[in-house]
Amino acid sequence: MGYLALLRAPHVTRLLLGTLLGRLPAGMTALVIALALREAGVPYGRIGLATSVYALAAAVGGPVLGRIVDRTGQPRVLLASAVIAGGGYALLALAPGSPVAAPLGAAVAGLAMPPLEPCLRSLWPDVVEDEQLDTAYAFDSASQQILYVAGPLAVAGIAGLFSPVAALWVAAGLGLAGALVVATAAPARAWRAPAREKSAGLLGPLRSPGLVLLLVGLAGAGWAVGAQNVLFIAYAERHAGGLPGGGGTLLALAALGGLLGALAYGTVNWQQSTATRTWLMALAMAASYLPLVTLPGPYPMAVLAFASGILLAPLLAAAFVLVAELAPTGTVTEAFAWLVTLFATGNSLGYAVSGHLAEGSSLRPVAVCAAGGIALGAVVLFGARRWFRSAPTAPRVEPGGAVGAIGADGAGGAAEPAGAVTVG
Repeated sequence: MGYLALLRAPHVTRLLLGTLLGRLPAGMTALVIALALREAGVPYGRIGLATSVYALAAAVGGPVLGRIVDRTGQPRVLLASAVIAGGGYALLALAPGSPVAAPLGAAVAGLAMPPLEPCLRSLWPDVVEDEQLDTAYAFDSASQQILYVAGPLAVAGIAGLFSPVAALWVAAGLGLAGALVVATAAPARAWRAPAREKSAGLLGPLRSPGLVLLLVGLAGAGWAVGAQNVLFIAYAERHAGGLPGGGGTLLALAALGGLLGALAYGTVNWQQSTATRTWLMALAMAASYLPLVTLPGPYPMAVLAFASGILLAPLLAAAFVLVAELAPTGTVTEAFAWLVTLFATGNSLGYAVSGHLAEGSSLRPVAVCAAGGIALGAVVLFGARRWFRSAPTAPRVEPGGAVGAIGADGAGGAAEPAGAVTVG
C-alpha cells in the first residue's frame, strides 16, 4: 500500500499533523533554552545544567506518562501533560535568568512532555489496515528526520524576528495545540489498553527479555547518531571552507538520507519477519558507518554522510513494529516511551564520549566510536533473535467484540500492539 492510500485513510492525516505539531517542541527545546538563558546573561555552566535537567526529566517522564496512558487512556494524559509542560516553558520564559526558576521550568517541561510519539504508535493498528502498518511506521519514522531539522530552524527564525523568549512561548503553544488535535480525535478517545497482566509488576514492559534487548540494541543506534553528530561538526571545523555549510550540511545530508530511506522502506512488501528485518537493518547501518573511519575529503565525506543516514529511519520503523509485538499485554504505550528514552540516552552518551575524544589530534577515534555503537547494537539484536521469535501472542479486539490472535512473527503484515481497539 502506498503513502497516498495511507493518507486517505480516516484519521491518518489529522493524527500525523497533530503529532508533528505537538512534537516540534522536542526539536526546539535544547536550543531555545540555551539561547534564552544566554540572552539573559546566564553563564554556560548554568545553561548546561538547565539543558541537562530537561533531557534527564524527559527521559524519566516519558515512561511514567506512557504507563499512565496504558491505565487511563490517551486524552486526559495528553491534555494535562501539555498544560503542565506549557507551565514549565512559561516559567523559563518569565525568569530565564533565575538560578532556581530556569532549571525548575526545564525540569517541568521535560517531565510533562506530552507522550505523542508513543501514543501515535499505539494508535496506528487502530486506524490503518494490517498491510498498511509498515508504511505507517515508516512514515512516522521519516517524520522524525523533518522534526529535528525544522525545530532548530523554527527557533532560529523566531529568535531572529522576535527573541528566544518568544520561541519558548511558541514551543508551549505548539505542544498544547498538537495535544488538542490528537486527544480530540476519535481513535485517541476510543483507544484503551487491555487489562494489564498482574505479573507485569513495577517493571511493566521491561519484564520482557526480548524487549529489553531490543531497547539496548537501539540505544547503540542512538549512541552512533550522537557520536556521528560530533564527528561531523568537528570534521567541518578542521576542514573549514572545504564544504559549503560545514557541519550543518553533513548533518542535513544524513537527515535527508534517513528521510528517503524511511520512505523507500515503507513502499516494500517485506517477506522477512519483523525480527529479521530489525537486526538486518542494524547490521546494514553498522556497515554504512564503517567508511566514516577513513575520514576522506569534504565532498566524499558528504556522500558518506548521506549514505550513513539511510538505514536509521528504516531500523526504527521495523523496531516500532517489534516493540508492539514484544510488549506484554497492557503496556504497549509505556514500551514505546521506553524506546524513546533508551534511544535518547544512548544518543547523549554518544555525544559525551565522542566530545571527549574529539579533543584529540585525530578524529578517527570519534568515527570508531560512532561505528562501534551501532555495531554493538547490531550484535545485541542478532543475539536476541530467539527472544524475538518467542514474542507473546497479542490479543486483538475486533469490531463486534470477537477476539482473534496475532502471530509474533508478523507474517502477512505486521503484528498489532496488545490491546488495539478497532475504530470504525
